[in-house]
Amino acid sequence: MLRRTWMCLIVAIGLLLASPLGAMAQEGAGGGEGSRAGLIGLGIGLGLGIAAFGCGMGQGRLAASAMESIGRNPNSTSQLFVPMIIGLAFVESLTLYSLVISFLLLGKM
Repeated sequence: MLRRTWMCLIVAIGLLLASPLGAMAQEGAGGGEGSRAGLIGLGIGLGLGIAAFGCGMGQGRLAASAMESIGRNPNSTSQLFVPMIIGLAFVESLTLYSLVISFLLLGKM
């Protein structure tokens, strides 16, 4: 029971940190420009970290599956190589899109 409570608490804190509502909130009477820049910086860091992690996991699984398939049937190498390279390019493009978005957010700081 205690383990489940801690897991729910960790998930709630993670969702709170990943929530874009703090970055889009209206500023208070004090100006708050520094807190907005801090939240945008936090969003950039979290976004790039999650994108890099997901891209690495996806590329690893894609390459492992292709190598396993080639290991089971070595004659299929020519049929698997081009789709594997195209898949790797698509996975890598998602990370590059997140990098572009982070640069756009960096311009708003």
